[in-house]
Amino acid sequence: MNTKDMKFATKTIHAGVHPDPTTGAVMTPIYQTSTYAQEAPGKHKGYEYARTQNPTRDALQKNLAALENGNFGICFSSGLAAMDAIIRLLNPGDEIISTNDLYGGSYRQMVRVHERYGIKSRFVDMTDLQKVEKAITKKTKLVWIETPTNPMLQIVDIQAICAIAKQHGVLTCVDNTFASPYLQTPLDLGADIVTHSATKYLGGHSDVVHGAVIVNDKALADQLYFLQNAIGAVPGPQDCFLVLRGIKTLHLRVERACKNAKKIAKYLQAHPKVNRVYYPGLKDNPYYELAKRQMRHFGAMVSFDLHQDSLEEATKVMSNTHLFLLAESLGGVESLIGHPATMTHASIPRAERLKVGLTDSLIRLSVGIEDVDDLIEDLEQAFVHL
Repeated sequence: MNTKDMKFATKTIHAGVHPDPTTGAVMTPIYQTSTYAQEAPGKHKGYEYARTQNPTRDALQKNLAALENGNFGICFSSGLAAMDAIIRLLNPGDEIISTNDLYGGSYRQMVRVHERYGIKSRFVDMTDLQKVEKAITKKTKLVWIETPTNPMLQIVDIQAICAIAKQHGVLTCVDNTFASPYLQTPLDLGADIVTHSATKYLGGHSDVVHGAVIVNDKALADQLYFLQNAIGAVPGPQDCFLVLRGIKTLHLRVERACKNAKKIAKYLQAHPKVNRVYYPGLKDNPYYELAKRQMRHFGAMVSFDLHQDSLEEATKVMSNTHLFLLAESLGGVESLIGHPATMTHASIPRAERLKVGLTDSLIRLSVGIEDVDDLIEDLEQAFVHL
């Protein structure tokens, strides 16, 4: 069966993956080698050096491309390494427009790394299409979209922004980490590039650090493959194997986590000690209709802040959960609780954080696949300490 004819659940297991021709192994082997024997100089079996190519990585790259309905997948050693490769497509003097609510590591790389080399980033409210269009200038070469945004869970209209960017001849990249390809496929909505921290939902088990980029255009893919090899921020075969293994249950894990998150968001919304819940799956959320149209489900990330905007109060909650583990990251089978202001978004100045509502009491949940009643009970006993 052609990959393009497969339904999503079938793609997760079969796309890009074939039994090993040597042994018939059903699972893609871990080709743990740094180099490959050649019959004569330049005469080989398609593999020369493992930074450039690796069969385990090849299988994952094909699988990822299929999941995003793309033509080419390019893997990196982390999500930020993938981001770095994308920005290296630009030249000094070029500008990036990005959302003003995004992962702190992305902000840090744009501002503290690439601005030193003459690539400036401008941050705007991407939920306002007029602001996006107004921000585009002749120097703009890339629009960086994150949706749902991190950590305020705003929903950005991918199709509308990609249409605006195309009118100006500007590339668009969507960081699809929070949604995963199970919930949305940005290339189908007009994006030129999709990127992931595959550490999160794609890997799904908090046991690997990995990044990925997916595109349709061959010329763009060739540039990224060149950077993958030339810069060398590539994942090892064991990492690729772990992500391939995680992807096989992606649809099952995300489906369950989304159902859990929606119940937890409703519980929090009714809690007397919670000020506001940020979750697009709540019907009174301003992004509900857009999320319903753009995504398969509403995601498994939930953010909320307390009535008393206090780091001390937030710490009391986060320090007293047992099932929700206090840790960085997201997208694993286990539930995590975190404090964006001091953890994932500490690199963003406080004044900038407050502009988007990221208060000192904001708490972010990555909801896992445990029994939801146990998760709610865990939160309830933590609130008792306030």
